[in-house]
Amino acid sequence: MAQPEVIADVERLQTLARERASIQDLVATYRKYKSTLKALQEMGVMMGEHLDDEMKALVQDELESLKARRDRLLQDIKLALLPKDPLDGKDVIVEIRAGAGGEEASLFATDLFRMYTRYAESKGWPAEVMSSNQSGIGGFKEIIFEVKGKGAYSRLKYESGVHRVQRVPATEASGRIHTSTATVAVLPEADEVDVDIDPDDLRIDIFHSGGAGGQNVNKVATAVRITHLPTGMVVTCQDERSQLKNRTKAMAVLRARLLDREQRKQREQITEERRSQVGTGERAEKIRTYNFPQDRVSDHRIGLTVHNLSGILEGRLDDLIDAVATDEQARQLEEALA
Repeated sequence: MAQPEVIADVERLQTLARERASIQDLVATYRKYKSTLKALQEMGVMMGEHLDDEMKALVQDELESLKARRDRLLQDIKLALLPKDPLDGKDVIVEIRAGAGGEEASLFATDLFRMYTRYAESKGWPAEVMSSNQSGIGGFKEIIFEVKGKGAYSRLKYESGVHRVQRVPATEASGRIHTSTATVAVLPEADEVDVDIDPDDLRIDIFHSGGAGGQNVNKVATAVRITHLPTGMVVTCQDERSQLKNRTKAMAVLRARLLDREQRKQREQITEERRSQVGTGERAEKIRTYNFPQDRVSDHRIGLTVHNLSGILEGRLDDLIDAVATDEQARQLEEALA
């Protein structure tokens, strides 16, 4: 990077700077590992010398400490060498849809929306609703929102799948426990350079919004429906009063869905043995159950159960996400070393 010809080439300099930043932590860890090995060798030499009992005990303690440090650093190096998900740094579009359970499912979808927006808020990530479709009692049949922030996809990608709730619904007079579901899809937001969309492949319809919005709804057609003809994908946005804003949001959702479609096609080409249980984006997976009577949340992918339902619904998701991410890393490491 210090070479004059590199400094004169801004693009080359930026590329090298990004590469250096990506390996800086790994190199620092490796250097600590090398210094630990050297210290272990020196301690081993000392143990071979004539030492009194007190000094020998001190050297032995130091040896044990250095061995533990060596093993920990080696594990850190192995994890750091695992392939990085190139999408981890992207913003995300989250789609939550009510599943089985009627009105109760729509209320559960609302709970999940609140949980994720609270989690985003705790991280300092702005969240913005892109499209929504409410049920008759105030829940969401579907809600799509965007979360912007460094590392948003790297954390929220583990939330894709079917979420199940077990509780007495507000709509149930007899007090019976019902089971309902909602699906969550977490899509990395695609830039225009990530997905090439031919304008001739789009059919764009403009119509009057059907939700709240006052006189503007009745007088001005602002809702936008975009149909991607080759795939049949349809995206509708009507939450904004501006036709341009609705169109921009609809295109962002369409790009994210097309990128996700391409990513899933690539994943399906990987052999079954190497497919990861989490992070596949398969929406049919039942990943988690929220049991209200027992104040219990169970993640079925890793067999983890915690008793902090209220805290989790308030957005305190880090412990759950960390556990799933750690399991995923262990699985990748096992496959890499096999």
